[in-house]
Amino acid sequence: MKKVLIVYYSSYGHIETMAKSIAEGVQSIGIEAVIKRVPETISEESIRRNNFKTDQIGEIATVEELPDYDAIIVGAPTRFGRLPSQMASFWEKTGGLWTKGALIGKIGAAFTSTATQHGGQEQTLFSLLVSLLHHGMVITGLPYSFAGQSRIDEVTGGSPYGATTIAGSDGSRSVSENEKQGAHFLGAHVATLVKRMNH
Repeated sequence: MKKVLIVYYSSYGHIETMAKSIAEGVQSIGIEAVIKRVPETISEESIRRNNFKTDQIGEIATVEELPDYDAIIVGAPTRFGRLPSQMASFWEKTGGLWTKGALIGKIGAAFTSTATQHGGQEQTLFSLLVSLLHHGMVITGLPYSFAGQSRIDEVTGGSPYGATTIAGSDGSRSVSENEKQGAHFLGAHVATLVKRMNH
């Protein structure tokens, strides 16, 4: 059976919530979705001091398992307009896969969150996608066929480069229904491409 990996890093749970919606989108097309997260790299003390969400659904992903999937959707919050060190550290360990061309031709996509509307969502998506491009993956974004992409009646995430959410400067804003729908659409879109590419 074809499989899609949703591999994420989430400090406060927003990206984890998006990962769940993406997985539901993948499964709606009849393809298996696996949710995993990258290892944490900061101390337990820092995690407690910053009130990070520790009870997360994803098991820890390994670099070695990446070739087992037909598509990889990568999600992480923004850190000063780019990907966080935890996600960067994970992809920096994939040199052996790059040498073998193990991910060439697989489908890739990305999703992110920021504290504010203009907090670097698209730059972070590009940062995530660059690693996938270096591995020769076939990249997709969130098409404008997702109608919620064009909403202007509410504050919402969403980018043609991937699904996004806005967390608020204190992390108190929950992922909106429109943002969840965008994540679901992205998952379904990637799963549909997996089916098309394997016929």
